[in-house]
Amino acid sequence: MGVTTVTATITNLDDRDKQVTGKFLVDTGAGYSVVPYEMAKKIELKPKRTQEFSLADGTTISRKLGYALMKVDFTDQRKGVREAPCLVVIGQKGDSALLGLLTLETMGLIVDPFRREFRPMKLH
Repeated sequence: MGVTTVTATITNLDDRDKQVTGKFLVDTGAGYSVVPYEMAKKIELKPKRTQEFSLADGTTISRKLGYALMKVDFTDQRKGVREAPCLVVIGQKGDSALLGLLTLETMGLIVDPFRREFRPMKLH
């Protein structure tokens, strides 16, 4: 899809008053979305479990996972605002903000790699 970023608002599901907004790189090669350390800390995102991940170079890393409400404004592509509760990676210091494939699918969207835009999923 090339380099595409979206603005997302992340909300703590246990305390809806705690939310933060930032730019996220759309990465369809990543399963989970990553909420950077500072953002997760600001909204007091609580870990539910730990998961190991294999990186492209074969390195294995471990990260905590938690649940958050992710809200993304796609009105620039006439898709409107989409939000969904998602299982997300709670980033460590230095981890980048990513919007992964599972979040997009939970929002009912896919990426059109030819037009570099989001489209509604066709559910069968």
